[in-house]
Amino acid sequence: MPPATTTSLTLAEAANAAGSDVRMTAARKQIYDVLAESRDHPTATDVFLRVKPRIPGISLATVYNNLEALTHSGLIKQVNLERMPSRFCANQHEHVHFHCDACGCVMDADVTENIDPPQHWQLPAGSKINRLDVTLRGLCPSCAKA
Repeated sequence: MPPATTTSLTLAEAANAAGSDVRMTAARKQIYDVLAESRDHPTATDVFLRVKPRIPGISLATVYNNLEALTHSGLIKQVNLERMPSRFCANQHEHVHFHCDACGCVMDADVTENIDPPQHWQLPAGSKINRLDVTLRGLCPSCAKA
């Protein structure tokens, strides 16, 4: 399995791989590119601040609308951590998220073997798993040293 780093797919390639018919706009491409280049799981505001130099006239509402469209089409993942603002991730490889309790950073953690939920959790009879969202919590390497 490839490491959970920045994605190398363009928006068109990701849309094709996901079987998505999401419309390609200049703003959507730039927003996707920001996420594909990011490893820190930016919030919508972070994405806005990173896209603004590329598209000076873009609004925060446009960023939110495009993040929603990209999430709905399956091209990016929305990462929700308790009561914190949603974060976004373009990494489509199987992975979980690690959240540092001290500094708040969010990092991808690769899955080292195939996770079969029924082997790890007692699920209700007849359940069908469509996706797995797991967040591990602790201290990142920098905070653990402090």
